[in-house]
Amino acid sequence: MVSSDKSDDEFSEEEEEEKVEGVARVSESKRKGAREHMNQLQRLQEKAAYSQDVETDVDDTELEESAGVKMERQPSKAEKEHKSQKKVITTEMVDSWCDSIRNDAKLSAVRSIMRAFRAACHYGDDSEDQSSEKFGAMSSSAFNKIMVFVLSEMDGILRGFLKMPTKGGKKETVLSIMNTKQWKNYNHLVKSYLGNSLHILNQMTDIKMISFTIKCLKNSVVFLAAFPSLLRKYVKVALHFWGTGGGALPVVSFLFIRDLCIKLGSDCLDECFKGIYKAYVSNCQFVNATKLRHIQFLGDCVIELYKVDPQAAYQHAFVFIRQLAMILREALNMKTKEVFRKVYEWKFMNCLELWAGAVCAYSSEADFRPLAYPLTQIISGVARLVPTARYFPLRLRCATMLNRIAASTGTFIPVSMLLLDMLEMKELNQLPTGGVGKAVDLRTILKVSKPTLKTRAFQEACVYSVAEELAEHLAQWSYSVAFFELAFVPGVRLRNFCKSTKIERFRREMRQLLRQIDANSEYVNAKRANITFLPNDPVAASFLEDEKESTKSPLSQYVLTLRKRAEQRSNSMAESSAKDPEDKTAKKKKKRKKKKEQVANKKEAIEDDVVEDLVLSSDEDGSMSDAPSEEEEASEKQSSKRGKKRKPSRNLSKKGNSGRSRKRKFQINKEHEQDTSNL
Repeated sequence: MVSSDKSDDEFSEEEEEEKVEGVARVSESKRKGAREHMNQLQRLQEKAAYSQDVETDVDDTELEESAGVKMERQPSKAEKEHKSQKKVITTEMVDSWCDSIRNDAKLSAVRSIMRAFRAACHYGDDSEDQSSEKFGAMSSSAFNKIMVFVLSEMDGILRGFLKMPTKGGKKETVLSIMNTKQWKNYNHLVKSYLGNSLHILNQMTDIKMISFTIKCLKNSVVFLAAFPSLLRKYVKVALHFWGTGGGALPVVSFLFIRDLCIKLGSDCLDECFKGIYKAYVSNCQFVNATKLRHIQFLGDCVIELYKVDPQAAYQHAFVFIRQLAMILREALNMKTKEVFRKVYEWKFMNCLELWAGAVCAYSSEADFRPLAYPLTQIISGVARLVPTARYFPLRLRCATMLNRIAASTGTFIPVSMLLLDMLEMKELNQLPTGGVGKAVDLRTILKVSKPTLKTRAFQEACVYSVAEELAEHLAQWSYSVAFFELAFVPGVRLRNFCKSTKIERFRREMRQLLRQIDANSEYVNAKRANITFLPNDPVAASFLEDEKESTKSPLSQYVLTLRKRAEQRSNSMAESSAKDPEDKTAKKKKKRKKKKEQVANKKEAIEDDVVEDLVLSSDEDGSMSDAPSEEEEASEKQSSKRGKKRKPSRNLSKKGNSGRSRKRKFQINKEHEQDTSNL
């Protein structure tokens, strides 16, 4: 019995040992599996190392999560050794890669230079995980060679690998090769090139370098059809440089955006159309003489881009013009200052200018022509929203826009009524009481101050501008068979203006315009005396068609002289505005010197002039003259009569006096000291 118990105990111990050995074997197999799994991940990482870029940087954490393994990422010894063993890129290495690519088109050399390109684009970045980068530091000459070679020649190299045409191509070209073996083998190079180039664009600050990079990338925009996320980012960056860049950068950026729209079509049309209008609005909120040309350039670019697809552009233009109409409707209904400011601001007016230019540019297009009528109604409503003389420049801009739309579409718009209402404002019929004043550039302002209204320069600018726009309007219809009837009411109101105005030079200006209107009426009446068709006959539209092409009418000839005069006036304004900054800096220096002198005089006056009792003054501005005023003398007499006890002094200190009054006190006290010393 005892032996049997022992055997049972020995048997149980053997079973336990076997169980322990089995667990050890299982744990050992798990460890081997984990090691193999980590080795696979490492091989996969090395295999994908050359395809890393801004968008597709692959790290160990992403690979572990994709494989279903979650563990904390810690740098291993191998990675630390890898970081310390990074190669330094030299110019000799870059030259050897470039020669191998040019002569033999070696794929290994392309991969090497693309790794170097990635290192150059990310050079100096504060990225935590750079264990997969093979290359480290590089000299400035090596950096320049890498950037110039890749940006200049990589497009042709990639096209050779993908068996694409050497230049050009559209979206369909890329879509057709996306299922081929070449694309599967080399698409990572394309994405690395575009992604790293985008990264370096966001880091650059030099305008010439940015322009060169975008100019080179313009050849490869067709590849962006395969990468929608990169496409959106490129559109955003190009629009930013287009709106805010200097030098040649806006032009280069616009050509890049235009190539995107032409080659990729519907993939980026909507985004580019919306984005470029939004960028235009954000850059036209303020206008001065120097920024006016830039805003006009931006508007021309928007109009040119919409030419790529007028049918798609019409949908966007309709929405944007409708937004302007809703703002105007709110102003007409609410009639508050806050709502009026939304309309009478540069952003709103420049948007009207943009769409007026678009309608004029595409007036022959069936898609854009229907926009002329709602836009005309909006402009007319804006001109009559606040009919005061202070908004004369704004109303004149509206009249100019209406004249442009009427000329391009061949549609009659009653612009003369708007101009004549402006001419009959009382501020233009009275003698100027504000002096000559500075020359006023009506193109760069929307509203004038009250003192400016009374100056001679402002009145002259207004009257001459009205005469020019009215002549432009009438000259458009100077070949119409109904010109005599059309010009009758404007002629009557111009004669009334000549009778009512008190300024002789304005009277001479309008009488000269009246003589040209009368001469044109006689010219048209002589021609229409021989016609036989009725007014509603379609043949009436071809009346004086040959004469119109040769601009023989008296009003057309007169308008040419007025345009020359307006051009001379604008040139003189531009010259004066160019000189203004120098004058302003000189004035600022003078003001600084005066302030320093005033501060010094204040300190001396405080030290030398001590007054026990202060007489408070209600005038916070104080006296600005060097001699005491009559009010001060009267206050001194009254205070002396009241018998207030105070220390004898020549001058009384006042609360809120200016620096000049303190200076005067100091001078008076000095004279008093000199008198006492002489005694």
